[in-house]
Amino acid sequence: MKHTVFALAAAVSLCANVARADMVDEILDDQILPAMQALAESGQDLADVAKTICRPGASPLRDAYAQAFDDWIRVSHLRFGPTETDNRAFALAFWPDSRGKTPKTLATHLREADPALLTPQRFAQSSIAGRGFYALEFMYFDQDFTSAKPHEYRCALTAAMARDIATNATAIHQEWQDSYANQMRTASGRYQNKTEVKQELYKSLNTGLQMLADMRLGRPLGSFDKPRPKRAEAWRSGRSQHHIVLALQALQPLAIALADGDQDLTVQLEAAFQKPILRAQRLEDPRLKGVADPAKRFRIEALQQEVNDLRALIESDLGPSLGVLAGFNSLDGD
Repeated sequence: MKHTVFALAAAVSLCANVARADMVDEILDDQILPAMQALAESGQDLADVAKTICRPGASPLRDAYAQAFDDWIRVSHLRFGPTETDNRAFALAFWPDSRGKTPKTLATHLREADPALLTPQRFAQSSIAGRGFYALEFMYFDQDFTSAKPHEYRCALTAAMARDIATNATAIHQEWQDSYANQMRTASGRYQNKTEVKQELYKSLNTGLQMLADMRLGRPLGSFDKPRPKRAEAWRSGRSQHHIVLALQALQPLAIALADGDQDLTVQLEAAFQKPILRAQRLEDPRLKGVADPAKRFRIEALQQEVNDLRALIESDLGPSLGVLAGFNSLDGD
């Protein structure tokens, strides 16, 4: 009888471990790895187009930029491992830029017009403020930069910026493929056990929701007396609302996968995500200018509240079901 009990206990333990392993495999194979591959491919497409087309308003250039930026937003909550190596995440996405370093850095580049800066090695060592999607947004959408002189150097600089994005995106994807995914599957390398792997994934979910509530929504909302519409993310290119939708749509399947088959929790999470997704899609406010309009502001405040309600549900129900805590994340400086 004793042996039977031990055998049953071992079988239950084995099944639980298989379920957890399947959850990690599902997240890696269905979400993270395909998304990182998409970013690498669209980053290279952007570099290829930017090498031959310089005019900021050209549709092929803007389309390539939009696709690569979309693919970054879909993985921007995964601030661990390969994205943190060599500060790749910051090199791709230096935002928020509270001190206005990006336009100052770009203006310096154009004024000095240093040919040496345009080499891949030198550009990779340059200020992060002048690299990545947000810096390129200035070059493509800000009137102070779209026709800046000297013209030839501006074209070469934007091509170097796009190439740098492609290089970092490819490096991130390569590291995920070559080693990091396997570390998460086997709880090896930086992970001591499966709980630490789950903690990492759960933390990235919280990072994404915190960024939505506090930065993508909180920064432009400011206060009722002092709204800050020009603190909205990527407002120059009219992508502020779009990024909120993309981020929510990327975070939802991660949360559902982390629920690991718990049907009641899955239903709760699906409903809790659907509310802010639908509200964000219906804002009809690409640059979030409505934060400065009392008649429209309440809709954005309601969206922020729904995101915070979602965070509360994940903290109160999903975290305990996984046996993990949110912990610190990259937005906290950890």
